[in-house]
Amino acid sequence: MNTTSTQDAERALMACCGSRHWARRLADHRPYPDLDALLAAADEASYDLAQDDLGEALAAEAPQAAHLAGGVHGAAATALRAATAAYESRFGHAFVICLDDIAPSEALDHVLASLRDRLGNDPEEERALAAEELRRLARGRLARLLPRTPRAGGQPGPATATRRNSPYVPV
Repeated sequence: MNTTSTQDAERALMACCGSRHWARRLADHRPYPDLDALLAAADEASYDLAQDDLGEALAAEAPQAAHLAGGVHGAAATALRAATAAYESRFGHAFVICLDDIAPSEALDHVLASLRDRLGNDPEEERALAAEELRRLARGRLARLLPRTPRAGGQPGPATATRRNSPYVPV
């Protein structure tokens, strides 16, 4: 990330968060001494997203919304599609949620419960929650974007992966 061109860095960062402003800001502030510094900068950039930038990032999540539904069948798939459609109709953007600490076997129940809970939010409150989920998504994607490198104390760093195989799932 530190040694790539600005254009290549921005392109890679856009896979982590769909805001051009966010990606440009992180690319422009390179080099980062370590993953923790990059994650801190990503958090700060996430907190500073203007409404238009947040809207752009949420819009970028929409094509990913079928990820979880793709492995769901029957009544559960119908419930997920209906809840997602209700959410998008109410708030005007994709439902995003970070499933980092959720077991795959519990993900669908967690998503459906979160959808039901969040449908009761007012639009401003929900936009803030969606922004927080985007921040968490971006952190996980960044950690997976970088190659495995040793950290202080000899602990391995994050494994290389793409946005699509991350446990951080927009729905």
